[in-house]
Parts: sequence; structure tokens; C-alpha cells
Amino acid sequence: MLDTIPIHDPNLIPYENENYEIALKNFVLFTTIDDKIVLCVCNTHLSIAFDFISKQNLNHEIILLDDNSFDALYNKFIELKADRQMSDIAKTQEEAIVDDEDMSISEFLKTSSDILTSEESAPIIKFVNSLFYQAIKKRSSDIHIELHEFKGEVRYRIDGVLTKHIELDKNIMALVVSRIKVISNLDISEKRVSQDGRTTIKISGKTLDVRVSILPTFYGERVVMRILMQSEDIPSLNELGIDNNVINQLKDATLNSYGMILVTGPTGSGKSTTLHSLLQTIHSSEKNIITVEDPVEYKSDKINQIQVNTKVGLTFASGLRSILRQDPDVIMVGEIRDNETATIAIQAALTGHLVFSTLHTNTAPSAITRLIDMGVEKFLISSSILAVLAQRLVRVLCDECKEEDIIAENYLDEFGLPSNIKAFKPKGCAKCNYTGFKGRVAIAEIFTMTNDVKVALKKDIDDATLNNIAQNNGMVSIKTQLLNMVQNGTTSLDEAIRIGLK
Repeated sequence: MLDTIPIHDPNLIPYENENYEIALKNFVLFTTIDDKIVLCVCNTHLSIAFDFISKQNLNHEIILLDDNSFDALYNKFIELKADRQMSDIAKTQEEAIVDDEDMSISEFLKTSSDILTSEESAPIIKFVNSLFYQAIKKRSSDIHIELHEFKGEVRYRIDGVLTKHIELDKNIMALVVSRIKVISNLDISEKRVSQDGRTTIKISGKTLDVRVSILPTFYGERVVMRILMQSEDIPSLNELGIDNNVINQLKDATLNSYGMILVTGPTGSGKSTTLHSLLQTIHSSEKNIITVEDPVEYKSDKINQIQVNTKVGLTFASGLRSILRQDPDVIMVGEIRDNETATIAIQAALTGHLVFSTLHTNTAPSAITRLIDMGVEKFLISSSILAVLAQRLVRVLCDECKEEDIIAENYLDEFGLPSNIKAFKPKGCAKCNYTGFKGRVAIAEIFTMTNDVKVALKKDIDDATLNNIAQNNGMVSIKTQLLNMVQNGTTSLDEAIRIGLK
């Protein structure tokens, strides 16, 4: 009997049997409730579902789910189905067994003339889809496709480090590149110059933007795809893992109605994520927030975002000039790269706007000397800068498999570590995808424009002097935090050195 009131239960688990795939196409889902197999339907697809059920010999109770619960269960089935398909493809690729009755994917790709014509039968389409699916599942930020002399290789950047995913025949990889060009609206025939494009993928009901960059190399075209995040994926400041004292100082700086807050660090250190977390924190209906970015990494409905386009003359500097005529309250400049952008941003911060931006420096205090090197006057810096945050993303050791490490004596002396330190190193297990690490945490040092710094800026200044002033005012350096992580077993010494301990 069908309940008239839809049941709400988004935590139902898929039940797989021989009929589930064809039932899935007709919006009928199998699950178990109280150890009893039931059929789930929803109001949206009720007619299709009952038409299917009437033609089948299914002696199960039918329950009506609300749309949200049905979608959640449906997406779980899609993921299960995708997992099975991808594992089948991977198995075929690894075994590379060819016979008359069961041809491998490699052989099929070599002999098929209409490889891109049918979505149902084209393995190349399924393979490209699998690359995206596995990238999302493994929390990858980038997909790298490279062609070498005799083979092609796919690598994923997971937690900031590239890991090998699969090797394939060079001819197959050429077809993969062509497929990526098709879905990115790029020129398939052009293989002599670099091309940039975008595509959108939908996985488990979630839409993701992908930025595609194609570069011709000696042995063929190289592809890098950056998976761009949505606004709902932006973590809050507290979720970043940064120390609470640093977050509180950062929040205090955002309470100002004008001035500049800088986030510094190397590429891939999470600067854009932190900036967007700040923007989400200060967003309100009373504020006009405009950003100019290259690229727009997080799409947000709450703010107005401008994409840099150098081909038509839309640079950070020209975009920033245009923004100032749009009556903004808060401005975010993706990166300060030159004197022109720095000067306009500083002037905007002095004329009643709260400005956020990034710089490529190793420490927070060195952002000041970097601006001076760009030609910005010191009195403008002391009047406009509110705070500088320098951050890194550190891989965290997997608790399931990490093992004790013996640190060499020269390292103990170099980093001032105690001789009885209980350090750990990565090993690798199924839980961490055999990397030894599971996730990353942000660490940061914050440099605020205190009176001591303003006095020092009246004279010739260097990074060491600014760093001493900052530490005297309570700044805990990134190096100190890395050493603490090594000592408490959160990360390994090798990872700390990779991040910037030396």
C-alpha cells in the first residue's frame, strides 16, 4: 500500500539486485526498511514508475518518498553504478586481454572509426567521465594528462601533491585529449598553439566547473584541468584549521570600514579559499562586494565577480579602476602583480573601501618589503595596511597507518628538536589511498600594522627587523607551527620541510 504522505528519510541505503539498473532508469529505487526490501517512488516521476512496476513481477511494498529523500537515494545509486563501470574499465585496461569474444578497451579504441558518435557505446566518453568521477571521489584539485614518447599518463593533484592515476597507450590518450577539447568548445584540429577553455560536469546531481588548459609539447598535447569550486563548498574561517587567535585578529581587521588585508603564500597554499571565506563572513545585504579574479575559482551568488581577460585588455588594474566606479564597499583583487595594481588598490583602501588581495611572499612581514620593492611609498603602506596573513596547507598523517620515525641527529640540531622526540612518518593504507596522508590543515601567521611597525617604516627597513617586531608583538611564525606539528605527530618532518621549514 502506498502512503499518501511522502516519507522523509535522506539516509536510506541502496539495495542492489539484478533488476536495479533498469528500475533506476524508470525512477524506481530498491532499499531496505526494517530488513524488508521495498520499492521507493516519488511524486515527480510517479507515472513513469508505476508504468514500469505494472509490467514487472515485483512483490514488494511501495513507499512514497519526498523529493529530497528520493534524490539522495537516487544519487547513491548513480554513484554505485558509476563505481562499478569505472572499476570495470580500469580492470579491462590493466588486464589488456584481447580475444574474439571479449575485446579490450584498448583494442576497441584502435579499431573503432566512430569513437565519438555514440555516448552509449563509446568507451572514450566513459573513460573521460571516469577521470572526472575519480578526481572528485579522491578530492583532487587538478587533473594532469601528459603524453610521453611511448605512453600517456594521467595524474591527480591530491592534497597539493601529484599522484599517478593510470598509464595508457599514446594513441588512446590522443583521443582523450580530443574528447576534452570537444566538451570544452576548443578547436580539435589546432595542435600547434596553447588553448584555454571551460566545461561543466554534473556528478551525483552536483554541477562543477572545470577550467581546461592545453599546451603543445614535444610528444603531444598536455592537458591540465582545474576543478573549480562552488560557493557552498567554501569552508568557514573556523573550518580552515587556522589557530583561533589568528582568526580573531583577522576578524577584528575586517571590522574596519576601510583599509587593506593581504593574504600571502606560494601557489596552492589556499589563499583564494581564505579570501572567499572572509568575504562570506562579512557579506550582508547592506554591502556591495565586487571581486576581480584570474580565474574565478569559487562561483558565488552573494558577490559580483569579474573574470580577468587580458586578450581584451581587462587586467587586474583596469578591472580595479572600473570597480571603483561601481560604488563598492568591499573589493577583492585576485592578486597584486605590479606597481599599477598595487597603487590603485592602496588608494582604494585609503578612500573608504575595504580591500582584500593576495601577494606571493614567504612570510607575512615580507609583504611590506615586497610592496616597497614595487614602488609603493612607505607612508601609504603604513596608512592603508590593516593585516597580512601568510598561510600554508600542510598534509596531515593518516592516523590508521602512520608509523614512528627516527630523525637524523643533524636534523635535530638544525631545527632545535629534542633528542627524545616521538615523530611519525607516512606508511600508506586503503583509508588514505596509500599516500600515508589524509587531508590538509591550514596554518598561518598574522602580521598587524601596530605603532611599532609604523615607527619602523619611517626608516630603512628589512624583513628580519619586521619579523622581530611581529614576533615581539605575539606573532607565532609558520616555522614554529610546523615544528609543533612534527612534535605532536600531526605531520612528518619531510612534509614540514617540503612546506617551508628550511
